[in-house]
Amino acid sequence: MAIQKSVVVLGPTASGKSDVAMAAATQRGEVHIIAADAMQVYTRMDIGTAKPTRTDRDQVIHHGLDLAEPSERYTVARYMDDIALARETIGAQNAAELIVGGTGLYVTAIVDGLQMPGEWPEIRAALEARDDTEALFAELFALDPGATTKMEPNNRRRIIRALEVCLGSGEKFSSFGEGIGSYSPTSTTLIGLRWNRDVLRARIAQRVNIMMERGLVEEVRYLLAEPNGLAFTARQALGYKEMIEHLEGRWSLDEAVAATILRTQQFAIRQDRWFRRDPRIQWVDVHEDPMEEVTPVVAAALE
Repeated sequence: MAIQKSVVVLGPTASGKSDVAMAAATQRGEVHIIAADAMQVYTRMDIGTAKPTRTDRDQVIHHGLDLAEPSERYTVARYMDDIALARETIGAQNAAELIVGGTGLYVTAIVDGLQMPGEWPEIRAALEARDDTEALFAELFALDPGATTKMEPNNRRRIIRALEVCLGSGEKFSSFGEGIGSYSPTSTTLIGLRWNRDVLRARIAQRVNIMMERGLVEEVRYLLAEPNGLAFTARQALGYKEMIEHLEGRWSLDEAVAATILRTQQFAIRQDRWFRRDPRIQWVDVHEDPMEEVTPVVAAALE
C-alpha cells in the first residue's frame, strides 16, 4: 500500500524540530518518523547527535537511525537504499511518514529522489593522498566547471568526491540528475522552523552544555577506545571533533566546549542558507515554544 502522507519538518540544529515531530506523530497516530541526519546514522553516537531517546523510539517507530558503525564510511547513496526499504515498510503498514531534517542533502535525497553516482575507492584513495586542495580544485574545474560553482574551493571532501566521479565514470559529476537546486513540484509538504538568529545561538549554547552534562566526553572516549575507532566522517561530527581534540591533549575542556558551541552556531547558519533556497518550504516563525507554535501545523499536514 502507498504511504498515506509525506511531511517534512526541518530547521537548523537546536530549533526544536525533533520535539515537534514527536508531538505531531503522537497526536496523529499511525506515523513513522524518518531521521534525515547524517550523524544519527552511526551507532553509539547518541548524546552528541541528539538522537531520539529509547522512550521516543518505543512510542513512535523511527527509521534512519543506527545504520552504520562509527568506523564505516557511510554515503548518501547507502542512506537512500536504507530509506527506500524503510518507506516500503511504512507503505505496507498504510502509515504516514514524517521526515525530520537537519541534513539538507538527506532531506533533498528523500524528497527529490537524487540520482547518486557510483564509487571508485582506488581513485578516491589516490586523490586523498594528494595534499594540495587548490590543485585538486583546479583539476575539477578543468574537468567539470559546472560542479565547481556549487562548492567552496576549500571543501576538500566534496572536491575529491566530484573528481572521483569524473575520473571513475568518465562523466561530469554535475551530469548526475538535476541535483540540488531544482526544487521540482512534490506531493511532500515541507514545514520549516524559523528562529531569530540570536535566540537560536543561545539555544545552541544551552544544548551543548546539556550534552556535556549528559556525558559527551565519556561517549567520545569510549568510541575512541573501540578497536576500529572512528572513520573520518564520524570524527568530524559536531562536538566529537572538539572532544577528540580535548581527549588527545590539544585543547582544554573549556576550549573544546567553546569551539563546539561556535562551530554548531556556524553550522546552523549554513543549514538555514541551504533550506532558505527551497521555495516549497512553508516557514513558521517560532517566538517562544516550538511545540505550541509549530506542532499544530505539522499535525494538520499529516491529516
